[in-house]
Amino acid sequence: MHDLAFATIAELKELLAAGKLSPEELLSFTIERCNRYNPSLGAALEIFKAESISAASPVTNGILQSIPGIIKDNIAQKERSLTCASRILHNFISPYDATVTERLKKAGALVVGRANMDEFAMGSSGETSAFGPTKNPWDTTRVPGGSSSGSAAAVAAGLVPWALGSDTGGSVRQPAALCGIYGLKPTYGLVSRSGLVAYGSSLDQVGVFARSAYDTALVLSAIAGQDDRDSTTLAVAQQDYTATLDGKLPENFTVGIVENALYAEGMDPEIVAAIEATIKVLEGLGACIKRITLPTLDYVAAAYFIISRAEAASNLARFDGVRYGLRTSEADTLKELYCKTRREGFGPEVRARIMIGNYVLSAGHADAFYGSAKKVQRLIRHDFITAFEGVDMLVMPTHPAPAFTFGAFDQDKLQLDLQDYFTCAMNLSGNPAVSIPCGMTSSKLPIGMQLVGPHLGEAMLLKVAHALEQKTSWHTMHPSLG
Repeated sequence: MHDLAFATIAELKELLAAGKLSPEELLSFTIERCNRYNPSLGAALEIFKAESISAASPVTNGILQSIPGIIKDNIAQKERSLTCASRILHNFISPYDATVTERLKKAGALVVGRANMDEFAMGSSGETSAFGPTKNPWDTTRVPGGSSSGSAAAVAAGLVPWALGSDTGGSVRQPAALCGIYGLKPTYGLVSRSGLVAYGSSLDQVGVFARSAYDTALVLSAIAGQDDRDSTTLAVAQQDYTATLDGKLPENFTVGIVENALYAEGMDPEIVAAIEATIKVLEGLGACIKRITLPTLDYVAAAYFIISRAEAASNLARFDGVRYGLRTSEADTLKELYCKTRREGFGPEVRARIMIGNYVLSAGHADAFYGSAKKVQRLIRHDFITAFEGVDMLVMPTHPAPAFTFGAFDQDKLQLDLQDYFTCAMNLSGNPAVSIPCGMTSSKLPIGMQLVGPHLGEAMLLKVAHALEQKTSWHTMHPSLG
């Protein structure tokens, strides 16, 4: 049964097709495993009852038929709680499914619960949830990364074979790297945001966690494509992203190594060594290696910091205690209702980001801060366009150091924010990126690296990831939960 816990979607589908495993047995096993290990990990805010799971996902004979997974709790599930791991939404029940939830159900997937997360997706460690932190299954004294902490931990721990998260500045890729699994942020607009509770609307994308390139491609195939309910989605039809996974690189393939990322100050030597080893594997597969720099990389974190906080302040203004969610019981005026509800409902990290966002949008400051950040964003996009004129794919670190201990940055919040240093550039540019496992530290902690593609380059990225997978074994390593 341990092997079943860490089976890929492809393996589970084979067992189901051969009649060696029934859908009922798989669902029962998944729920039992979640209920056994989740209390110590904090990966899920809720595990649903088997009857309600089956009722919510009718048999369709789709590409994910009977395959269980979990969804981050800022993605709507009809008639389920939708809290964003915040007290301000603790009693809110979603009246509808997000588009991605709906599409997963049409594909036959079984959503077994709501994944824990940093409150309103604001955090890089999984520590800001109002309902308790998520722990890294490789070492429970360490963080799993964030903000999609529960989704990453659940897949890494063998609770489920796939999960959805959201990625605004690295919130899928960074926890995927720290937990030793795959994490894909698609091109902005490839996957619908309808039903995703907004953090930074111009940056947010729903992303995929899985234990193999094939599984990641399969889940993406189920959720990607244009949606009338999201005007920012691209005119792209749903397609099969597994079709080109043949274990080979594209012909005449050039990989750009972003040197001012890989050799940036503060990079952990073990992470650099693991990425360099993987670059050699790419060379062995026939890739031409080119060393490049991204001139605007030094400005990415500052631009992301300003734009994300500004959009967060705007988006979270709707949570005021008037229409839904928490409402304070101690208010005599409308102003008191707003102020006390928001102070009681939002945690300190969310309150801080709202205040910063309001400041950078305020009269006398908007041009200097928000306006300047948007100009830098355009330069960042131009940098990526220029880079892809000479290479087919970029290689960058996902994270500068392995998973850190809880509270490591309590006295230095700026360093915690800088955990997104290598990931937020692709949210600003809109490019797709996938974090793949590429090594282990001497202390047995996972190492990840990013493959970055041009717009709508997901099929190519997954093809390369799959080819690397055939030559390495990092994706087969799993934590021992006792």
